[in-house]
Amino acid sequence: MNYLVIAISAILVNNIVLMKFLGICPFLGVSKRISTAVGMTGAVAFVMVLATIVTYLVQNYVLNKFGLAYLQTIAFILIIAALVQLVEIILKKVSPPLYQALGIFLPLITTNCAILGVAILTIQKEFNLVEGVIYAVSNAIGFGLALILFAGIREHLDLQNVPKGLKGTPIALITAGILAMAFMGFSGLV
Repeated sequence: MNYLVIAISAILVNNIVLMKFLGICPFLGVSKRISTAVGMTGAVAFVMVLATIVTYLVQNYVLNKFGLAYLQTIAFILIIAALVQLVEIILKKVSPPLYQALGIFLPLITTNCAILGVAILTIQKEFNLVEGVIYAVSNAIGFGLALILFAGIREHLDLQNVPKGLKGTPIALITAGILAMAFMGFSGLV
C-alpha cells in the first residue's frame, strides 16, 4: 500500500513539474510537438531512474560512510552529467532522428532540476532503494504525463485562432497554469 501511495502522490498529487515546479525548462522547450515530448519523456525517465539508483548508493555507501554528506549536491550533479552523456551516446547510435529532434534540450537534461530534485528528495524522504526507485519511476511518469498533455494542447492551440498578443509563450504559460490548476484537483487523493 505504501508503494501505491508513493506512486499516486508522485504522478498526480505532487507532480514534479506542475506542483513542485522542477523541470520547467524542458517542459516549456520540448512541448511544441508530441513526438519530441515522448522522446524527452523517455530520456528523462531513463536518466531519472538510473540517477536515483546511483545517487542513493553513492549517498549511503560513500558520502554517509566517510562523513562527506556535505558533498551531496556536487556529487549528484556529476553523476547526472555522466548519465546524460551516456544517454546522448545511446540516442545518437540508436535513434538519430530523435537525437536531432531533441537538439539542445538533450544536454539540458544535465541541468534539469527535476532529476536532481528527485535524487535529493529520495534521500530527504529517507526512502529505501525500492521506494526510491518507485518514487523516481512515478515522478518520471508524472513528468511525462504533464509534458505530453501540454504538448498535445500546444499542438491543438497552433490550429486555433489565438489573439496576436497571446501567441507563442504567453498562451503556453497560461495553458501551463490551467494544467497545474487541473492537477490540483487530485490533492485530496493521498
